Amino acid sequence: MLKGKSIILGITGGIAAYKGAALCSKLVQAGADVRVIMTESAAKFITPLTLQTLSRHPVYIDTFEERDPSVVAHINLADHADLILVAPATANAIGKMANGLADDMLSTTLLAATSPIIVAPAMNVHMYEHPAVVRNMETLAQRGVMFVEPGTGQLACGYVAKGRLAEPEDIVKAVEMFFGRVGKLAGKKVLVTAGGTVERFDPVRYLTNDSSGKMGFAVAEAARTMGADVTIVAGRTTAEPPAGMTVVRVESAQQMLEAVVSRSDDADIIVKAAAVADYRPVRKLDQKMKKTGESLTVELERTTDILQTLGSRKRQGQLLIGFAAETEDVERYAMDKLTRKNCDFVVANDVSAEGAGFNGDTNIVQLYGPEGLIASLPMLTKREAAGRIMEIAAAKLTAAAAGDGGQAE
Repeated sequence: MLKGKSIILGITGGIAAYKGAALCSKLVQAGADVRVIMTESAAKFITPLTLQTLSRHPVYIDTFEERDPSVVAHINLADHADLILVAPATANAIGKMANGLADDMLSTTLLAATSPIIVAPAMNVHMYEHPAVVRNMETLAQRGVMFVEPGTGQLACGYVAKGRLAEPEDIVKAVEMFFGRVGKLAGKKVLVTAGGTVERFDPVRYLTNDSSGKMGFAVAEAARTMGADVTIVAGRTTAEPPAGMTVVRVESAQQMLEAVVSRSDDADIIVKAAAVADYRPVRKLDQKMKKTGESLTVELERTTDILQTLGSRKRQGQLLIGFAAETEDVERYAMDKLTRKNCDFVVANDVSAEGAGFNGDTNIVQLYGPEGLIASLPMLTKREAAGRIMEIAAAKLTAAAAGDGGQAE
């Protein structure tokens, strides 16, 4: 998977820098052409000679050390990279990346890069959870930067907590998974819905739900990573959509229906991850409703079922994926939705389970197709789960085009 790939390995100044040697070695053994850029502080933890020996290339540290007069080193490196991997990434390095600072060889190269970037953070747990660091990582994720989550274990500071650099084997696996996904949806159009809808009683009151949009946005990001042309139709969200794709903002279920249906014919894959209201008020007041008594009765009416509408309109070769957020009998309700709404598969979860609900960064999902359970994923970050979902979708789309019924392993 990595044979012939040009990878820049950026090593920043944390105690986990020593793992950079094993990581570099494993990438080279896998066939990658690895060019190492170290920060000056990283060189306090591990010598450049070690990385030069393992990578079989000179190690870059000083921006002004130009060895080849025919090129500008940091631009030349950035132009020829298939991927930039920053591991370990300190809080300082992540902050510089998020804010566009370029005061050393690594940050200057990152700012010039057009290739994909994977970041493997490593730091004290309190630093990792600091609002500024969280915000910086969210900013990078919105720009398409991918992350290898740190592990939980013994930290150099003595804590046993999250913040430990992922093991080199796991980082290499993440890199291989990235290259394995690249191009799988090239030339395909993917339409994703995300977030919750808003059904208004009056200008200040409405019905909605807890959907943050994170899962839908993660699916859209995964599809883009795989080469798809992605459009998001988003309702009310607390998360920000990924950069670099078309985002259509709507409020109500009716607006989402119209936005999705008008774009559905061109889509190769439709992923209906939004949490759409089942009911809306019969009457919507133009002015704020005033208190008139001790109780209030509001009449609601059904909204149009968007997923069922898409299922009835589905053309040959188009893949329709529904989501089912349940609190009980997950399999029964998911299979019922699959059949009634003519989906190719349904992504279901128990939102009452810890780590699988709304607004969080993790999810626990099961995928159901006409044949029953396709895959059961453990607790993963929503980005990791989205990647697995879109891999299965791409496999089904390819298999369907080949005429073997679209079975995915």
